[in-house]
Amino acid sequence: MKKIRKAVLPVAGLGTRFLPATKTVPKEMFPIVDKPSIQYIVEEAVQSGIEQIIFVNARGKEAIEDYFLKDHPQGKLLAEVQALAKLASIVTVRQKKPLGLGHAILCAKDLVGNEPFAVLLGDDLVDASTPCIRQLMRIFEEEKSSVIALMNVEKNQTPLYGIADASQRKTNPRVYDIKTLVEKPPQEKAPSTLAIIGRYVLTPEIFPILEDLSVGQGGEIQLTDALVKLAMVQKVLGYQYEGLRFDAGDKFGFLEANIYYALKRPEFRDRLIQALKRLEL
Repeated sequence: MKKIRKAVLPVAGLGTRFLPATKTVPKEMFPIVDKPSIQYIVEEAVQSGIEQIIFVNARGKEAIEDYFLKDHPQGKLLAEVQALAKLASIVTVRQKKPLGLGHAILCAKDLVGNEPFAVLLGDDLVDASTPCIRQLMRIFEEEKSSVIALMNVEKNQTPLYGIADASQRKTNPRVYDIKTLVEKPPQEKAPSTLAIIGRYVLTPEIFPILEDLSVGQGGEIQLTDALVKLAMVQKVLGYQYEGLRFDAGDKFGFLEANIYYALKRPEFRDRLIQALKRLEL
């Protein structure tokens, strides 16, 4: 099976949790300290060896592709953006209707072709010594099967996520054999506390499943439903990634990510700690 060369980044979402700000600015362009959150995602993909970034975008969110593809004035941080565009080709396809994550990935079918590919969701920022998607790519290289990123959540958080029913490998306790997946189950019906986060490595067999899939929860084509069907015909694995994850699509998660990434910067750390102490909230 071919190596992972392409990554799909669905960025067509409406960003309703951040209204009214997202009326004019895509949520992916909101800054984490001093660069848009989507830049962290592209950097993760490039650092993992991805050669082509495929944005699945929507009308009115052209600022995302402009940020990476248009020429910028000189400057250190802007030069970093231009360097990313040189390390990986960046292309865009439009999702004409907001029909869900599964539909967004299906929109990239022709650009992906008949090869395995990565999916990185822009809401999930993961700080890790080995990039999160690279961790999944390593498992794919060993197992030659689709891999989804998992994390343990509190029981009362299970209705917010896709949840895995899976068996843990004894040889590698971070690897799970997926039996089935349930999209946002009621707490009492959750098969586990293993939640899916926004990192996937998928085989191209997912595309015909998505094409034939009926709408699911929320009237959308759910990737989780497609993965359930994929697991019936070929092995699908879960991987409990190493790293610290922030939900930048949530207001509190976005604030938390800003504080965390600012504290990692030597020029801000001491001043920020003192400022937080001074506020005495």
